Amino acid sequence: MCRGQDEVMHALSATQAAAQAWEALQPERWPLEPGCFPPGSALVGGAVRDALLQRLGPYPDLDLVVPQGAIKLCQRLAKQHRGTAVVLDRERDMARLVLGPWSLDLAAQEGPDLISDLQRRDYGINALALPLTPGEALLDPTGGLGDLATRQLRALSEANLLADPLRLLRGPRLAAELNFSLESHTAALIRRHGPALPQVAAERVLAELEKLASCPGGDAGLKQASDLGLLQLWERPLTAGEPGSLEVAGLSDEELRTAMPLARLAQRFDGAALGQLKASRKLQQRCGMLRHWLQQLSQPLGEAAMLQLCRELEEDLPALVLLAPKATDGWLQRWRDRSDPLFHPRSPLDGRTLQRELGLAPGPQLGKLMEQLMLERAFGRPHCIKTAKGLCRD
Repeated sequence: MCRGQDEVMHALSATQAAAQAWEALQPERWPLEPGCFPPGSALVGGAVRDALLQRLGPYPDLDLVVPQGAIKLCQRLAKQHRGTAVVLDRERDMARLVLGPWSLDLAAQEGPDLISDLQRRDYGINALALPLTPGEALLDPTGGLGDLATRQLRALSEANLLADPLRLLRGPRLAAELNFSLESHTAALIRRHGPALPQVAAERVLAELEKLASCPGGDAGLKQASDLGLLQLWERPLTAGEPGSLEVAGLSDEELRTAMPLARLAQRFDGAALGQLKASRKLQQRCGMLRHWLQQLSQPLGEAAMLQLCRELEEDLPALVLLAPKATDGWLQRWRDRSDPLFHPRSPLDGRTLQRELGLAPGPQLGKLMEQLMLERAFGRPHCIKTAKGLCRD
């Protein structure tokens, strides 16, 4: 085949890809018409990739490259359409426009043209651009369409990865999210430069880990990130070996949405490591309590310990079920019953009632009495005022 015919076929393929992407993107649903953006603007990155993979949500994040003046354009559009403009990076001229449920990230083109901009990106599947001018073909200067076809993640260059070391962790995350394989040379580059990841702001690393823990292939993705040496600074596995894949264990889709990411994080990171990653105090505590009680389950729990477990993990018990399905057999069904006295423990009598009926003053004695009544109720024993009086005498 001569070079001219090859170029025609490439153009035809790119034209077909553009048509397919636009059909999936449904620009008539966008909060702004494509014509609102200046000539030379293009949709890039994840939205183009996901359109071609037929995995767009109802309100996909739209990343747009404009020739120049992204922040000013974003602010003007926000004013015209009663949206919100947020400056993301003043030095790189990047801003976010929020219009209802839609989020549009605008960035000024890097380099002399759009092709140069795309060649600076991390992976081939993210270096695709859809010009907003009607009828134009999809731009694919690095072979990203071929990577989509073979379902592999390929870094564009070593320098591109190191331009933002978070891209090292993004590799396993994207591979897990899309069910792609990491191209062998790319995996070698990530392993070689893994020690550069801690140069990235801790909050950004945590956000990437949370995305990884939340995706369907999160178990395999976290294992791959660990095998590539990306997690060694923070990883504290609960067991000496590699954490196993978590089983669904009878959880509903809604329960899995919150329990699975939390269980995956607790498997690998303790509270101190999450603190290093600038996680919220609440997330540190939730993972810490899960790890504590998982270790306690190696022995039978007494009544007081079981009640304490149910109090501390009342909202997160499904995550414990994922981590220890055998030791928690039957617990999930009881937890789903909001009236279950053990798995949703409450004192049967409030403090004011006890103060009035027993003449108690607020203080430690009242608190201990309420806890004891909670215990009696949790295990099906009498827990009325008469019981409280007896407990008080004791």
